[in-house]
Amino acid sequence: MTPPLLLGWVADRAFGDPRRGHPVAGFGLVADRLQQRLWHDSRVAGAVFAVTLVGGPAAATWAAQRRLGPRPRAALLALVTWAALGSRSLGLQAAKVGTAIARGDLDEARRRLPALCGRDPSGLDAGQLCRSVVESLAENTADAVVATLVWGAATGPAGVVAHRCANTLDAMVGHRSPRYERFGWAAARLDDVMNWLPARITALLAAACAPLVGGSARGALRALRRDGARHPSPNAGRCEAAFAGALGLHLGGPVRYGERVEVRGPFGEGRTPTPVDVQRAIRLSTLVGAAATLAVSTHSLYRRVSRHSPG
Repeated sequence: MTPPLLLGWVADRAFGDPRRGHPVAGFGLVADRLQQRLWHDSRVAGAVFAVTLVGGPAAATWAAQRRLGPRPRAALLALVTWAALGSRSLGLQAAKVGTAIARGDLDEARRRLPALCGRDPSGLDAGQLCRSVVESLAENTADAVVATLVWGAATGPAGVVAHRCANTLDAMVGHRSPRYERFGWAAARLDDVMNWLPARITALLAAACAPLVGGSARGALRALRRDGARHPSPNAGRCEAAFAGALGLHLGGPVRYGERVEVRGPFGEGRTPTPVDVQRAIRLSTLVGAAATLAVSTHSLYRRVSRHSPG
């Protein structure tokens, strides 16, 4: 029997996100309506919001998977993994921005960048746009690919659902703004906890896969050790540092979110990214996802064989 996490990853690579009725989009609509009703400038209100919207779907999925037999449970895991993964869409969106930059159409690149990240693209030059794409690829490889696989392997469908809900809420209310500074605190911290291990696995896999894109495993590990903590997030900096070192790039610097500016890094000690480096980063992200899929699928097969082995 093919491991369900492998099936989910293959479905994502082959078909991408469902074009209609995507469950993550539906969850986002429900979450937006609920936060408008529950919002108060309070961490307690934000915690109630986060626990309700993460715990509720995860508990329902856990109850469902416990009632199912082995084959239906495996099918459910494959289905929710496909719905939660974002490997193909991540690469496609990054490629569109990179292609626009290569054509010299920076206005088009700026228009497309928000599909990858929440930073303000206005005024970014070609190098800064390329840097933004590579950084977003690094962070989202952990958030939208490796974390899904890790939680699926650890706890089955309920873990995938819990992580995707937490990550979606963090994207919606976890950023530091006057409205969400307190209300979004719980969602942001929950996402940090759930991505702590996947981010570090992503960084190590980026180092392992670096030679396959003409990069340096040693450079990735060196940048990870030296620069990984130079980020407001306890997780994103590890991925960005590893990608920078793997690809021989210099990442980091000021990032604007509306009126707020964050200074990150520096990560790595190489050159400023170019559209060619965007393509290399896309390939590295895909390879990291494939390696993570292979690892969790092999582990799943080993556990299955061990359970059925005599003695």
